[in-house]
Amino acid sequence: MKKLFLLIFILFQYGSFAQTTKKINNNRLIIKFKSSVGIEYRIPQSDKKFNHEELDNINKKNRVQSIILSGNKKKKDTYILNFESNQNIDHLIKQYKNSNLFEYVEPDFIGVGGGKKIKLQSIPNDTYFSRQYGLYNDGTFSLSSATNDADIDMDLGWDIEQGDQSIIVAVLDSGIKLDHPEFSGRLWTNPNETLNGIDDDNNGYIDDINGWDFANNDDDPTDDHGHGTNVTGIIGANSNNNLGYSGIDWNCKLMIGKILDENNSGYYSWWTDGIYYAVDNGAKVINMSVGGSGFSSSMKDAIDYAYNNGVTVVACMMNENNNTTFYPAGYQNTIAVGATNPNDERSAPFFWSTTSGSNYGNHIDVVAPGNYIYGLDHQSDTNYNFYWGGTSQAAPLVTGLSSLLLAQDADKTPDDIRSIIRSTAEDQLGNISEDISGFDIYYGYGRVNAYEALLQSSLSINEITNPKNLSIFPNPVSTFATVNSALKFNTVLIHNILGVEVLKIDNSSQQNFLKIDFSNLERGVYLASLLNDDNTVIVSKKIIKK
Repeated sequence: MKKLFLLIFILFQYGSFAQTTKKINNNRLIIKFKSSVGIEYRIPQSDKKFNHEELDNINKKNRVQSIILSGNKKKKDTYILNFESNQNIDHLIKQYKNSNLFEYVEPDFIGVGGGKKIKLQSIPNDTYFSRQYGLYNDGTFSLSSATNDADIDMDLGWDIEQGDQSIIVAVLDSGIKLDHPEFSGRLWTNPNETLNGIDDDNNGYIDDINGWDFANNDDDPTDDHGHGTNVTGIIGANSNNNLGYSGIDWNCKLMIGKILDENNSGYYSWWTDGIYYAVDNGAKVINMSVGGSGFSSSMKDAIDYAYNNGVTVVACMMNENNNTTFYPAGYQNTIAVGATNPNDERSAPFFWSTTSGSNYGNHIDVVAPGNYIYGLDHQSDTNYNFYWGGTSQAAPLVTGLSSLLLAQDADKTPDDIRSIIRSTAEDQLGNISEDISGFDIYYGYGRVNAYEALLQSSLSINEITNPKNLSIFPNPVSTFATVNSALKFNTVLIHNILGVEVLKIDNSSQQNFLKIDFSNLERGVYLASLLNDDNTVIVSKKIIKK
């Protein structure tokens, strides 16, 4: 559920944009090169010069003292420019923008980015949390080389949301170890069924108190392979309990459908039945770390049934290191997840085979850590030394995040969830030959960032001020969008999620329609506000830049 501190944060950040004060240093600018500008021009030749005549002339004219690499340092596209003395900041920005070399030019604001002091406060005390690099990566992972911050920022995400027991997550897999202490108090039980040999709730399943075993057609979804216990633990193992590992969602209920046998295989019909069962029994998210290469109309119908009933289905891309489409990930109404390694690269190969690798294709949505993923053992309560690798292990990270997003707002639709996860994913972190700017077939929209997703979701800025009186189309926007309001307004202000003004458009003629160029803004969530002639916000609404 939304926390009180988040409401306070929202009110503080967005309560009165007209009175926002911005502290800046008048001798510092942040510049980010456009992706079209060649790398040879983006790397400084000295502490004052780039290898670009026009840019170097601007630097010389304005007495640049130093150039400092900033932002995502692997990309070498963002720098801080320090000038000799205080400058006319607006004049500086205009000069650099006019060069047409930069995606953006902005002041180096002071005081933006609060909350860093609590960065480590939500790291759980689970015994082996340090092994879970996918959640918090400090670059010291023991099984392979690792890159600091190649993770989903889960430590920060938990500061915002830790889950809600009203949200049911269905795990359709090989079952689980029902009595594992890491699942104590977390398993969904059918409230309308008793152990009496009768189908009390008339749902077609007798005594399905703990879910159902579709592989053996009985009421015992106990794991006889291990895959399902690992996957379920990634989603929802008890956390902050001084034991084992930490699940993404600390509070959701876990519904178990066993759709894989002891050989980790299963018929599509088992999978299809499992989907219908999960939807009909109240699941809001379904994890399917499974895949088959044959297209099935019946399974598609089941996936569409889930979607049409407001249930988010997350599926894995599979592990053949090619562009073969596997299902259910290949269906339009799933979130398809690929895998990365501890270095933020596409997992190719996984540790268990030199020919393996995270599959790719036009249907991929995002990627998440999926190689060397430690987890729970289906045969032991105390053995925490097993690890897995595959897109099967990446998908449950996205499933857990989806359930946290629903804990913030249970009315979110599958499209809402997909949009948030896509728009907040971190782009261009992997192999530069594969991970291009924007969507690509290897990484989708990027590696999942739980903190950014939960922060975006927590703002709920759609509802700040009379949103019904403001139309923005298209939304999400890639370049231009039109704002339309029957209310008279003099100014349009665009702020980012930190409350920083990024665009200001004059409408002194008080037109009802204004076309606004968003092309220079980075991908993310923004707030569009209309102001009257005394600079009072009369209407505001969320807009997403894709």
